[in-house]
Amino acid sequence: MRKIITMTQTTLDGFIDNPHLWSMPYTNEESMAYAMDLALGSDALLLGRVTYVGMSQAWPGMSNPYADHVNSIQKYVVSSTLEKADWEPSTIIHGDDLVATVTELKKQSGGNIMIWGCGQLTDTLMEHGLLDEYRLLVSPVIVGQGQRLFRGENVTATLELVDSTTFDTGLLALTYRPVNAAGEQATAG
Repeated sequence: MRKIITMTQTTLDGFIDNPHLWSMPYTNEESMAYAMDLALGSDALLLGRVTYVGMSQAWPGMSNPYADHVNSIQKYVVSSTLEKADWEPSTIIHGDDLVATVTELKKQSGGNIMIWGCGQLTDTLMEHGLLDEYRLLVSPVIVGQGQRLFRGENVTATLELVDSTTFDTGLLALTYRPVNAAGEQATAG
């Protein structure tokens, strides 16, 4: 069964918007290799509409090993309003069909399904037991305001730290997996 993994850049105080303004000083070859390994283990990208629209404007024009891989893999955009998805190859998943479609995608053979960011999409997947890992890239910076990493009022979860990596720049990569009420790693499916 395929895993759904969200990779999110966050500040130490838990804000995720505008990472281009605060994350770059903490990015180096080592952290880029970490991101590349995660990308190469994925053969699909699942994005909410807002993230998809923003990324689809920039990514098709990029060319480097990471961008080439991301541009080549299947993209799924969750939206109830988007009529066309131009970042090829892309498929629109209607919001009402999210849980059923993602459940079926997880059953298919293939690599992991990667999500960029945390928000309504990841909250919904977690609520339905479909999110397998959080990969948090924590930059050692405090910004004081912005969009929160976790903001779902109706989503609660217990997570287990399964891996951590500290890079020379001070960037910290944390991998968490959901734990069920009995204290075992949750198995989505």
